[in-house]
Amino acid sequence: MGKPLIEIAKSVIQTEADSILLLNDRIDQNFDDACQLLASCQGKVILIGIGKSGHIAKKIASTFSSTGTPSFFMHPSEAGHGDLGMVNYNDVLVIISYSGESDEILTLLPGIKRLNVPIISMTGNAQSSIAESSAFHLDVSVEKEACPHNLAPTSSTTVALVMGDAIAISLISAHNFTSDDFAMSHPSGALGRRLLTFVSSIMKTGVDIPIVSVETSLLDSLLVMSQKALGMVLIADNNKLIGIFTDGDLRRAIESNMNFQELTIQKFMTRNCKSIGANEPALKAIEMMEKFSLNSLPVVDSDNQVVGALNMHTLMQAKLL
Repeated sequence: MGKPLIEIAKSVIQTEADSILLLNDRIDQNFDDACQLLASCQGKVILIGIGKSGHIAKKIASTFSSTGTPSFFMHPSEAGHGDLGMVNYNDVLVIISYSGESDEILTLLPGIKRLNVPIISMTGNAQSSIAESSAFHLDVSVEKEACPHNLAPTSSTTVALVMGDAIAISLISAHNFTSDDFAMSHPSGALGRRLLTFVSSIMKTGVDIPIVSVETSLLDSLLVMSQKALGMVLIADNNKLIGIFTDGDLRRAIESNMNFQELTIQKFMTRNCKSIGANEPALKAIEMMEKFSLNSLPVVDSDNQVVGALNMHTLMQAKLL
């Protein structure tokens, strides 16, 4: 009977982790220069790889594009049959080949040289043909694959992927890429929705805002809070926000054993409450509510006039949580 599967799995993870850590000593001036070349690229960054390296190249190209470095993957076989025409003089090629001698890629090198397009290569052999044809070579060699026969690309593909991620994240700083930029390239994702959705588009407005005056009785205020179903009521004077009364305030009012019949809302409201502007991204509302443990949030304009209201359920309905 062979090794227990759990032991094998842990050995794989340890082998690949050790291989990744070896990259630390290879992040040097050569790496910086390669990143500077990519940062200054006026065209596209084109990733090339075959087999497992091709899959890694596709993923890195996708990561580049989503983090501010326009990029795409070009299959070397297709490149040899016309797709090389997609390469322009102001592009940069990133070639991934562990051996550095992939036939499908070697056949492209003469054409690439005629285009005078710079190459950044990731290989496990600095003396390989592809490495020596490159402006910059990034060492992604590993001591051993996680495969017990040291054959199946495992550690080597992981290391290449991590090197690609290191480049992509480094370029975020070089491009001054912001979370708003990220949202623009991820409009269908949850984070994209949070960043691209503004408070004004999801808040309750008009008659749906639970709002009362300071003179309103506590019982009448509770009726408004129940009718509007936002778990709060806003207290305003000539529509200027004064305070808020929430479900939590109601529990504290009940615990005080006071006579509700004789009280107005101002007795239990919270003054100087948190609020947000209508033109703020929904993400800011989420961050405020999480930071201050709020379930509800008034929306005001620059003069502190109430223009809307929202709560956690509002954010959930908008699929932001």
